[in-house]
Formats: sequence, C-alpha cells, structure tokens
Amino acid sequence: MAQMTMIQAITDALRIELERDPNVLVFGEDVGVNGGVFRATAGLQEQFGEHRVFDTPLAESGIGGLAVGLAVQGFRPVAEIQFFGFVFEAFDAIASQAARLRYRSGGRYHAPIVFRSPFGGGVKTPELHADSLEGLFLQTPGVKVVIPSNPYDAKGLLISAIRDNDPVIFLEHMKLYRSFREEVPEGEYTVPIGKAKVVREGRHATVVTYGAMVHTSLRAAEKLAESRGAEVEVIDLRTVNPIDIETVVESVKKTNRAVVVQEAQRQAGVAAEVAAQINERAILHLEAPVLRVTAPDTVYPFAAIEDEWLPDVERVVRALEEVLDF
Repeated sequence: MAQMTMIQAITDALRIELERDPNVLVFGEDVGVNGGVFRATAGLQEQFGEHRVFDTPLAESGIGGLAVGLAVQGFRPVAEIQFFGFVFEAFDAIASQAARLRYRSGGRYHAPIVFRSPFGGGVKTPELHADSLEGLFLQTPGVKVVIPSNPYDAKGLLISAIRDNDPVIFLEHMKLYRSFREEVPEGEYTVPIGKAKVVREGRHATVVTYGAMVHTSLRAAEKLAESRGAEVEVIDLRTVNPIDIETVVESVKKTNRAVVVQEAQRQAGVAAEVAAQINERAILHLEAPVLRVTAPDTVYPFAAIEDEWLPDVERVVRALEEVLDF
C-alpha cells in the first residue's frame, strides 16, 4: 500500500493501463510535455513516448472526433477535456457518435473511450471551469458517468473505465485532487462501475451523494451524531449513470428518510432522478418527503461568491433535521 492523493492515484491508473495494453492512448491539451494542467499525466509521455501520450490542439471538438475515430480502429483512447465546462464543444462526438456507435453498427463497433475531465467548485476558478454538468449526460443512453470521491476509488474506477467497451465520462473534482491522502494499492485493481458504496452506516436517515459532496455529507452526519445522537447513513453513488438505485432503496427501506445532495444546480440533475426513483420504488417506506440539497438554478457565480452558492455542511444538516423532525 502507498499513501496517495487522488491526482497520484489517477496518474498511477493511467500508467498501469498504458503498460498493460499497447492500444491505450492518452491525449488532450497539454497532457504531454507539461503533464496536464493538474499534472495528472506527469511523466507519462517521457515513459511511453509521444505516440502514446500526446498533446492536441486547443479544440475539444477535435479531441472528441479523434477519440471516436481511434476507437473504431481498435484503440482505447483516454481523452482529456481540460475542464468540463468546455465539454459542449465535444458534446456531438460524445452523445451523437460515441454513445450510439454500438447500436448504430449493430454491435460491429464499440467505443471504448474514457473522457477524463476536472470539474467542481470551491477552488476559485475562472468561468466555465468549475461547472457540474454531469446531468447533461443522464439522458444519453450508451454513456457511463463516473465521479469518484477518494483516491482508492479513483484509481480502481479509472482502470475499470479504460477496460470498459463503452464510453465513460470520468469526472475528477478539482478540490479533491490534493486535499487528502489515503492508502491505495500500488498494483492493478478494479472498482466496479455502476455500484454505489455505503460509506457510513446509519438507521435514522439516508444521504445519497457523490464526488466532493460525500465529504460534506459525512461532516453533516457527524454533526448530527454529536448534536442529537442521530445515526445517518451516507451512500457514495460513485457512478451517476447508471445509478445503483438498488443500494439506495435498500438503505431507505431501513432508515425511512432520505436526503439527496449534489453540487450541481437543482433542476433535472442526479438528485432529481434519485428522488424520483425512491418515490417510485420505496414510497410506502418513507416517513418524510425526499429532500434535495443542491446549488441554486443560476449560472455558476464568480469566485467571490461561490462559497455562498455551493451546498455546505449547514445546508445538509438543516435538510436532515427537517426529515428527522417531519
């Protein structure tokens, strides 16, 4: 075991897969010589050469198209979108091409592509850098969306994503890149895509969340344990498309109360889908309405006020108190 940050775990996963499979290619803006804007690919071009790890022009549409073309030819591209707010330029390649390739070709072709991208608030980035746009891909059949919350999951999920025969959007919260370390196996291992994890056991209420909001929710659960002895169960979805709703429903049947937390804006997001499915599958087990804690439905604000805009511990605590006292 080694102590790794999330960024180190991601780099290690890329290195392992580049070594294991000669068809894995890593490319994007500044990922080669510079090792990426966050140094996620640092040292990889030096180790594997500029034909396996290489820079692209500043053109997300070109990155997306290149990834699809390489996938059709039998490669396993790992394409970096430098910040997820720029994904609109590659949306056509992802949603119209990669996601439909298996269906359109009758199973003749696959799109084993990973679109890696940093995202997430709390680090005072410029406009379009921090936006949480995962909800855009919930209505895109054929695309998986993975959002790890810790270094161990990040490495195992990225290895699984690279080995997957369908396109995977792999989102890395910038605030988590170097915020803490944990033990991560130095060799290869996988974490299954599409499987949530109960990260805190509880019996009085369930919090369903993902990404950086896992840590916010855990702190909220700790505060409620101290203030009123409430035992709050916290579920890390890890994959938001597909959603492991079975794990969520099993928890809600035990606790009878649920709060869903996301960093993204409120409307039409992961939280709305989870809440809807809880109502469809477990409404007779609920003793309070399912509540959502989210960012407001506005454009992501400038850095000076983003802390007021983002969901925080106190907002999660208030939502939990509301369902507990209902």
